[in-house]
Amino acid sequence: MQDNAPPTSAAPVSSPDWAPPPAPMHAAAQPRDAREDAARLRRLVTLFLALAAVLVAPNMAYRVKYALTSAEERARYDVAKEHLTDVSLGQISNASRMLTNKVTPSVVSIRTHRRGGEGQGSGVIVDDHGYIVTNQHVVDGVRMVEVQLSDGRHGSASVVGIDPQIDVAVLKTEMPDLTPAEWGDSDELQVGDLVWAIGSPFGLEKSTTFGILSQKGRHGITEREGAVQEFLQTDAAVNPGNSGGPLVNIYGQVIGINTAIVGSAYQGISFAIPSVLVRDSFEQLRDKGRVDRGFLGVKLEEVPDYVARRLELATNEGVFVRQVNPDTPAALGGIEPGDVIVEWDGQSYSDNKKLSQAIASSPAGSKVPVKVVRYESREPRIVELTVTLVARPPSQ
Repeated sequence: MQDNAPPTSAAPVSSPDWAPPPAPMHAAAQPRDAREDAARLRRLVTLFLALAAVLVAPNMAYRVKYALTSAEERARYDVAKEHLTDVSLGQISNASRMLTNKVTPSVVSIRTHRRGGEGQGSGVIVDDHGYIVTNQHVVDGVRMVEVQLSDGRHGSASVVGIDPQIDVAVLKTEMPDLTPAEWGDSDELQVGDLVWAIGSPFGLEKSTTFGILSQKGRHGITEREGAVQEFLQTDAAVNPGNSGGPLVNIYGQVIGINTAIVGSAYQGISFAIPSVLVRDSFEQLRDKGRVDRGFLGVKLEEVPDYVARRLELATNEGVFVRQVNPDTPAALGGIEPGDVIVEWDGQSYSDNKKLSQAIASSPAGSKVPVKVVRYESREPRIVELTVTLVARPPSQ
């Protein structure tokens, strides 16, 4: 064989300086430390993202909410700025001012002198002859009081009469050139109507406060409350010294006499005697020096459910007679305990307070038809009666 013969295709001879690249290692074959580091990194990333959500998300939500609120407020501001001139608040203010100017000359400040010291209150002039209406508790126990008019004049006034049933008193002064207030009708008031209270709280003469009629027909407000009493509830500020002063409507008419508050000082609720009760009391005290109210001699309550079922009455029908006093118009007229009065003088009633007022407003000596329902002969029967009222005793 020659030395320069071409090589054959035999496999190459391995060189001791060369080795093939290592095959990639499978994940399961990775070192443990590397795997733990990767898992730790994933947990850190997850924790970071969670913290970011907790910290950033509320802030973003707040910013979004703030932006919406701010935009809404700005929109309201723009509308108010554009249209406020269309609503004349100045007219409302002027109307309140004129109303005060109309009523104030009729309001008096009252001072009383007793053994226990001086007292104070308010009142309102109601006619040209010098008659003044106030609360009975303002002048309780005295026959003469000192009154101060809005123009600064001072004078005396005598107590013409009192009506403890509704806490009304009538005074009379001889001072000339008086400005009487106008009467309004409290029955026409609606809850939410605007009202003004004028008087002398804590002796501060000619004070005016303002509010709305919160409710009508309130009962059980004072300990001395009579059977015929009810109140107007307002949020007009009334304090000691306002007692006896007028509550007026938007026309400057007297629709109530301020009389009570809850607690020793104003707490957002005040009460006035409705003008329909005050005016009737005033006219009787002025003309007779006393108030005569009809007296029946019964204790009236709402109809219990079991009685309504037994007598087959409709919902809110009638007034239940719990008690009949002996030798009274009710007993003499044939009304019995357990009866339900469904009509008084031709009018239907379901409120015992309203019926009590209707009885009281009926003149003593009048004959009044009454319709009652009673259980008789194992069935409900309608019985028609006639009662003759007498004057209500002072203690009733």
